[in-house]
Amino acid sequence: MNRIFSMASLLSGAVIAVTLSGCVVTPPTVRPAYVAPPGVVYVAPSYPQPAVGYVWAYHPHYGWGWHHPQYGWHQGWR
Repeated sequence: MNRIFSMASLLSGAVIAVTLSGCVVTPPTVRPAYVAPPGVVYVAPSYPQPAVGYVWAYHPHYGWGWHHPQYGWHQGWR
């Protein structure tokens, strides 16, 4: 009886350990390399990326700036 209790305890402990030790791994984010349009001089960013998701991109009217696909241009460009 004691041996059965010990085996059941060991087995349940192993099941709990395997169940609760799951690790969530997200794939690395791949940022596309942005290439300047023909005839446009590339200008490096003058301040750091404002938040996650912003990419350094070219705007035809305002020039270079940080752009987010959901929130638009940083600092209110339209």
